[in-house]
Amino acid sequence: MSKVWVLGAGQLGAMMRHAATPLNVEVVPVDFNQSQSVELADDDVVTAEIELWPETNATKVLSKHPHFINREVFPRLADRFTQKQLLDELQIATAPWQLVDSDTQSQALYQALGETVLLKRRTGGYDGRGQYWLKQPEGTEVPEGWHQEAIAEQKIPFDEEVSLVGARDKEGNLYFYPLALNLHVNGILMASIAPLERLSGVQAEAEEMLGKLLTSLEYVGVMAMECFRVGEHLMVNELAPRVHNSGHWTQSGTSISQFESHIRAVAGLPMSKAVVKGQSVMINLIGVERNDDWLAVEGAELYWYGKEVRVGRKVGHINLTLNDSQQLNSSLNQLASSFPEPYPEVFSWVADNLK
Repeated sequence: MSKVWVLGAGQLGAMMRHAATPLNVEVVPVDFNQSQSVELADDDVVTAEIELWPETNATKVLSKHPHFINREVFPRLADRFTQKQLLDELQIATAPWQLVDSDTQSQALYQALGETVLLKRRTGGYDGRGQYWLKQPEGTEVPEGWHQEAIAEQKIPFDEEVSLVGARDKEGNLYFYPLALNLHVNGILMASIAPLERLSGVQAEAEEMLGKLLTSLEYVGVMAMECFRVGEHLMVNELAPRVHNSGHWTQSGTSISQFESHIRAVAGLPMSKAVVKGQSVMINLIGVERNDDWLAVEGAELYWYGKEVRVGRKVGHINLTLNDSQQLNSSLNQLASSFPEPYPEVFSWVADNLK
């Protein structure tokens, strides 16, 4: 079996390696700045845990390998300008937008997109970073340094945020997980719930949208599509050509996690539809100290990333998958008692949406 090399050595690469171990597939996450040489065999394959990476000795070797899967997709989707162009080209619903070019003025954006406009950096930016709101009543102007570096989007009065994780194999077959309902606080994903029966009405639409993207790009592996639900339809917010935080629930909630699906696809192993095991909830651990009492909660599976704890930093997540709703609620209540602000809001949101 050839090795699978991963550009990036963060938590996503680590979880890919963990998922690949039972398959006897060797996964090697590579730190961008590692000093030791990277020596690939001709039949090895390369994937990535992030859309953008610095140019270093390690990344040069990996990104030039002939079996770097999805090599051409990463730059296209990493730039929000070309990502939006692709969505428009495929006639997939997304927020009205335009490029912030060298002479774009805020008044023109208000006229085209409405009195509240969201600027997004074309590259980088995550967890609410790289964004800036323009508000006409406040006379907000495009800030210095954002021209040619951003797109502008119309503010969408969405009902809720959902995401779909899907995969495509080398033969072009498509596989999808159930939609996840997501809660963001200050731009950071805090919790996901899947599956939810009330989202089944937009599952087919989501699969059609993501399937069109995967097929048009001849993509191999897992991709995530974050959407706004507006009434009975979906609108794409962001795309991630990789495994994704909102798909972490699949580790405990399905027979084949998103990480295993990705490794199977890029390594050319047979794929199959993941079987849902029960009701799942994922709680992101953002800037909180580890608490070993979490391990005593029935149904809780802790994934601790081994990072230094800092405000706003993702340091781990907890998955719960149970078929007994009473036990799930009991476990959630037990967890909630050990978390600081803003987690009471998070657990309350989960409880409301599980009713």
